[in-house]
Amino acid sequence: MSHICLISLLILHQHQVSTLSSANCVQAYLTTHFTERVYSAEAVNPLSSRTFGTWTFLSSVIRLYAAYNISDPLIYQLALWTYVIALAHFASEWLVFGTAKMGKGLVGPLCVASGSLIWMLLKWEVYMDNGWVLETVKDSI
Repeated sequence: MSHICLISLLILHQHQVSTLSSANCVQAYLTTHFTERVYSAEAVNPLSSRTFGTWTFLSSVIRLYAAYNISDPLIYQLALWTYVIALAHFASEWLVFGTAKMGKGLVGPLCVASGSLIWMLLKWEVYMDNGWVLETVKDSI
C-alpha cells in the first residue's frame, strides 16, 4: 500500500527558517544594505556584514540538520541554542549596546528567534522525552 511520511510543522519551520537564513547570508556578503536595516549605519561595514552572514549561515546549517534529525537530542539542543544566541544577540544590540534600531529589520529576527525558541521548548517533550522519530510507516495490509 502507500507510505505515509510523518512530518511536523516544527520540522517544516526549521527547514523554512534555514532556507531564509541562507538567503540572508548571501545578501550579507553582497551588500550592507539589508544589514543596515537591523543595525545602525555607523555599526555596519562590509566586514561586519560578512561576519554576520557567516554566523547566520552556521545557524542555518544547524537548523537544517534539525529539520532532518529532529529526534536527535544533540541536534535538537544545538538548534534550540541557535535561537537563544540569536535572541540574546539581537536583544542586546538593541537594548544594551544601542547598535540595533527597532523597526521591521529587527522585528523579524526577534519574532523568529523568540517564537522558535518558545515552540521548541513547548515541543521538547514530544521529540525528546517520548522518543518521537521521523520515519516512513508502511501499512501492514
